[in-house]
Amino acid sequence: MKNLFAGIDSSTQSTKLLVIDTDSSKVVFSESINYDQDMNYSTQNGVIQGLGEGVSESDPNMWTEALDMLFDRLAKSDVPQNNIKAISVSGQQHGLVTLDAAGNLTRPRSKLWNDFSTGEECELMTEAVHGVDNMIREVGNSQRTGYTAAKIFHMARHEPDAFTRTTTCFLVHNFINWFLTGGKDGGVRVMEPGDTSGMALWHPGTGEWSKRVMNAISPELAAKIPPLKPSDATIGTIGAALAANYGLDPRCRIDAGSGDNMYGAVGTGNVVPGIVTVSLGTSGTAYTYLEEPYIDPSGEIAAFCDSTGNYLPLLCVSNLANGYNAILTEFKISHKDFIKIVKDVPPGNEGRVLIPWYMGERTPDVPQGSPVYFGFGIDDFSREKLCRAVLEGHVLNLYAGFRKMPVKAREIRLTGGLTQSDAWCQTIADIFEAEAVPVEGEGAALGAALHAAWVYQKENGGGKSLEQVVSPFVVLNETMRKKPIPQNMSVYREQKQVFIALSERIRGVQTAADPFALRAEMVKK
Repeated sequence: MKNLFAGIDSSTQSTKLLVIDTDSSKVVFSESINYDQDMNYSTQNGVIQGLGEGVSESDPNMWTEALDMLFDRLAKSDVPQNNIKAISVSGQQHGLVTLDAAGNLTRPRSKLWNDFSTGEECELMTEAVHGVDNMIREVGNSQRTGYTAAKIFHMARHEPDAFTRTTTCFLVHNFINWFLTGGKDGGVRVMEPGDTSGMALWHPGTGEWSKRVMNAISPELAAKIPPLKPSDATIGTIGAALAANYGLDPRCRIDAGSGDNMYGAVGTGNVVPGIVTVSLGTSGTAYTYLEEPYIDPSGEIAAFCDSTGNYLPLLCVSNLANGYNAILTEFKISHKDFIKIVKDVPPGNEGRVLIPWYMGERTPDVPQGSPVYFGFGIDDFSREKLCRAVLEGHVLNLYAGFRKMPVKAREIRLTGGLTQSDAWCQTIADIFEAEAVPVEGEGAALGAALHAAWVYQKENGGGKSLEQVVSPFVVLNETMRKKPIPQNMSVYREQKQVFIALSERIRGVQTAADPFALRAEMVKK
């Protein structure tokens, strides 16, 4: 084990440390710290409780302490940690961490990606640039509460003293990088384009910071943003104290790092055109590799850079596993039961359609949305028909946003717990009209380690492409691979039209087709 590389995934609920051996193409170490279970920060799902409606925050010290615990475990393992050549960090996107000149936190908690308390700030910024269209021209994205700009503005408005003391506004992975490179003892303060493009302050297409949006927040903000460095380079070496405490090589390089979606792409082999990654969790995401930037005129598809110097347009829907989990609970059925039950109703659910906006929705942007059951008769609310409706509704909702992306998927790679469901895999293949296959492995942490290996090799004379570095580690579950079934595709093409027309009618789109007429045509056949 001469050439080891480490990936860190600092997520909302846990921190994971993974080490790969590129000589044997194996993962040789994988450990994680669950904040709720393994630490004493009184969190639930990694979030401090009792801060008010819509507020989601954590103590950044929790993340660095978790990393200390993991380095300690690594030092006590059989893995020769002094052979680790480079480390890369995957961080939950959009979180804000603020430091003063000495490296002290100016705000004791970080607002996370799922903090929804900054709606007013989004509106004020949008008004300042005279509308959503101008905002998209400025930063490539509309302003959302999930993005970082609104979090900074909230601090400037409501905690002006803390904002004044702040000299550095970090994203989560930048803060971890600063800690790894020495922290208060000379830690490196930089950013990189992948995660930065999710701040809604910087345009991923033009590569320019928006002075208009920054000044709408504060004329002082530009001075608080660290320099932007390339994603495919290292930024420094491991801090002396960490190296000494845990037996790491002082020459170990720290990669620029990126957001969890960027490294989720690397960890699933989504590093060449035509591959789409779909993550099936409480929320759902779909993203793909592009060589040219894509800016969605509506602002619903997030315009991101990736971690390779290319681009990663991303769709996020708020509702996915929540509706599925709720129906399992309601009918007291298991995952296996669900797979059997949906087979009792044909694909297309005989014209019944569910709009699954159980908790509002991010894409499309309907924060006050609620579910809509369309085409259901009085006697149609049976277990079988509702299970089929939930399955198809969630996948159709994901597809309705995805269709805006300028990509024809040749293969969809699935991650998340629902990928073990035959019904989910087949329905995604049929509705997206592409082969779908689950990816086994460690996701963002693996992607981080692979990126560290690629960057280190590039900087030391290696000629391998990222695809060549990644391929030996990406394991596809071929037993679960699903090809689209032509008969199902035909039905779903009609159901997709019904779903999209209904969604648009609900949202007041004047040019929307008539969902009633489309459904009537569908059920004739």
